[in-house]
Amino acid sequence: MDVVGDAISAVRLGHPSSSRVRAGGRWCTRLDPYDGAGFHVVLRGGCWLLPDGGAPVLLGVGDAVLLPHGTGHVIADSPLDEAVARDRAVPFGQWRGEAGEQPGRDLTEVLCGKYRLDCSRMHPLMSELPEVVRVRSRAGGHHGLRAAIDLLAGELDERRPGSRIALPSLLDLLLVHLIRSWMAEATGGTWPRVLGDPVTAAALWALHANPAAPWSNDRLAAAAGVSRPTLARRFTTLVGRPPMSYLTWWRLVLAATHLRSTSATLATVAARVGYRSPYALSHAFEKEFGITPGRYRVQALERSAGR
Repeated sequence: MDVVGDAISAVRLGHPSSSRVRAGGRWCTRLDPYDGAGFHVVLRGGCWLLPDGGAPVLLGVGDAVLLPHGTGHVIADSPLDEAVARDRAVPFGQWRGEAGEQPGRDLTEVLCGKYRLDCSRMHPLMSELPEVVRVRSRAGGHHGLRAAIDLLAGELDERRPGSRIALPSLLDLLLVHLIRSWMAEATGGTWPRVLGDPVTAAALWALHANPAAPWSNDRLAAAAGVSRPTLARRFTTLVGRPPMSYLTWWRLVLAATHLRSTSATLATVAARVGYRSPYALSHAFEKEFGITPGRYRVQALERSAGR
């Protein structure tokens, strides 16, 4: 798999949730901070988004916005400061039920939703995303995102066969395209530079394609087509840790993902991520995360049951 896909898969929990809401006149609703990522896509009309501690952001028809760190925010018919928003904003669940499905023609229509994420094991690519990722409809070069939004709108407009499967998949596609759009436009981010460097990108692709392989610095350098010192220098400078250190960390993140999302035995998980024995995995896991694999799995199940 690729780094972006793996970074998302490692933290994703279950399916995203979404709801299409319509509102006219004066309205203002608040979404509290969330252990995951929130998103909005404006299907008709326009609105303003006010993130906690940030400036108001105007969203027009076709615009999409991702709040990758679950930042609390307000969406409203007009720009507001935080004090006014606190007084006027109606909790989203209440607002959706009372005013979010109004009939009529001159309305704003927004697709609102959330991605459930395990934020305790974030890949640095995901951690680096800004509080608000906005992609304007008029911005060029985002044809995939525009197509995903059009498909989403069509799936919402009609109850088609298979929509129960199609809609979550399209929402996942939306997340991928929003992150791609950020990477294409980012001017100072670390990970757009990492994946834009052919040597480091090749090494990361190899590690992510087969993390359980018996990698060494020499073997990885050969896969990237450079000398071992060149790989070590470029990889460490850009990623922030040496290649084998990154591999160890990534294997343990993958182990956490398997423990959280499958019932596989510790021995099976160890083999999948490149450890020779469950003992070796358990020792490395506890050293990295401060918790045993068994306890981590129990806590993950408890969190899932409590949602």
